[in-house]
Amino acid sequence: MVKRLAILGSTGSIGQQTLEVVRAFPHRFQIVGLAAGKNVHLLAKQISEFKPAFVYCQRQRTAARLASTEYRSLSMEDIARHPEVDIVVIATSGKAGLSPTLAAVRAGKTVALANKESLVMAGEIVTGEAELNNARILPVDSEHSAIWQCLKEEPQQSAQLILTASGGPFLHYSLAQLSKVTVEQALNHPSWQMGEKVTIDSATLMNKGLEVIEAHWLFGTPFENIRVLVHPQSVIHSMVEFVDGSIKAQLSFPDMRLPIQYALSYPERLPNPKLRRLDWSNIQNLTFEPPDFETFPCLKLAREAGEKGGSYPAVLCAADEAAVELFLSRRIKFTDIARLVELTIDEHKAVAHPTLEEIMAADSWAREKVSQIQSLNK
Repeated sequence: MVKRLAILGSTGSIGQQTLEVVRAFPHRFQIVGLAAGKNVHLLAKQISEFKPAFVYCQRQRTAARLASTEYRSLSMEDIARHPEVDIVVIATSGKAGLSPTLAAVRAGKTVALANKESLVMAGEIVTGEAELNNARILPVDSEHSAIWQCLKEEPQQSAQLILTASGGPFLHYSLAQLSKVTVEQALNHPSWQMGEKVTIDSATLMNKGLEVIEAHWLFGTPFENIRVLVHPQSVIHSMVEFVDGSIKAQLSFPDMRLPIQYALSYPERLPNPKLRRLDWSNIQNLTFEPPDFETFPCLKLAREAGEKGGSYPAVLCAADEAAVELFLSRRIKFTDIARLVELTIDEHKAVAHPTLEEIMAADSWAREKVSQIQSLNK
């Protein structure tokens, strides 16, 4: 049976890798919807190759001129809820993924979720809507995919989820060294090929903090039962400990196409010769160490925001996104990212169980607050 896919964020890193999986299985997957931001030239190539029925682009007129096939122009929300779509791949970054994610789950769709912010900002709302409408949320992040696979067919609740982190390019750096980090250094991840935002978040360990919050909502696990371990080899993608002390782990070569493929093909596993296998003769050791919360405070800030709940996670996401943009534009230092996020969170007056409107208001407030703080510190 052919699964009909809509990829929201098709020109980004996850979107492009999703299309690589589709190319490997042209008789199993059909692209019916594509959505992108400003990379019109790449989107036009994707439209020409996959001939989707529905397309969204921020620059619609330009995209229409470049495209070599006809399609309907729809919003991301309309694509996500369209009856001709079986699986919605949410591959956009930042808050842009929240609205189409909600549209998809409210329509009872299967959602292959790569957008952390949707669950971090509005986990209570998204998971509630998914349960109400019998929608499935399948994780695409390698860590959450690993946990999902380890939990499969286990009748009892896990005792502990163990998320692994590569440690990024600055493992064992001092604060003094981190203060001198350049944009180019921060974008040079040792294990994974990702978009700019998530690569910077990986370098600060904010990405792992967001994943802790995401795991809380995906698997219904209390924060005190979610642990992070630094595992530089990036071979073990996460582990689950059960009540009897047994531990399951999922291992594979670090390639995002594997968890993407599993989410698309689930419950099947498909053979893909283009995916590299682990070469055990080249693996000398697998090491683990606790994260350094003092040197990498973003992980601590994210966990604390998740534990506080309410509108705090939305403020965390927005402040981080704004601070990362400032760093990428070379207006602040690498270590200023955590400082700006912490100062913004400290000034937030939280809402315990925010509505979607209150979440978006908290997002806007946080972005403005980061800008104000940065302006005062110039």
